[in-house]
Amino acid sequence: MNSNFWRDHSAWWPSISALVLCLSLAACAVSPPAPRPLRFDEPGPLPVLAYYQLLSRMTPAELARERMVLAALPPNPNTQLRMAMLFGHPRAPQDLGKSLGLLDHLLKSSDPAAIGLQPLARLLADNYSERQKLEGQAERQALQFKESQRKAAELQEKLDGLADIERTLPARSRSGRSAGAVR
Repeated sequence: MNSNFWRDHSAWWPSISALVLCLSLAACAVSPPAPRPLRFDEPGPLPVLAYYQLLSRMTPAELARERMVLAALPPNPNTQLRMAMLFGHPRAPQDLGKSLGLLDHLLKSSDPAAIGLQPLARLLADNYSERQKLEGQAERQALQFKESQRKAAELQEKLDGLADIERTLPARSRSGRSAGAVR
């Protein structure tokens, strides 16, 4: 039975042809090209958004080094936006005023590269403005809290002083009241 299998081409030909076809297709399959590394200085908002994600993974030392690198680059809308992100990043020394200045300059620019980044710049400017407002409110509340603590301490001192005065006064006897004083 085994010897007839190899002699009868009709029995093994479909299996062999299927195997050859699969191997041919596998050999012809094109592997996807390796993704090229994203450059943050490319035009458009996607590289800048990827840069923002990168900032969240950096240590404070790396953020400081990145600030020096960006300062050395020629100023263009992409660099301005990345610098604004860096100035507004929570784990880096923040300067929201400088960040908002950079974003405002970018929003007013008519440069074609800036126009493509303006929606992202508007979003960041709104976010940073709100953060600046909240920080101002927090500072005012902290000052109010300190002032109320100071006033409370003053009042406590006055109460303690009155209590000391009351303790030093001679005790009044109840029989010392005159009969006319009773109502």
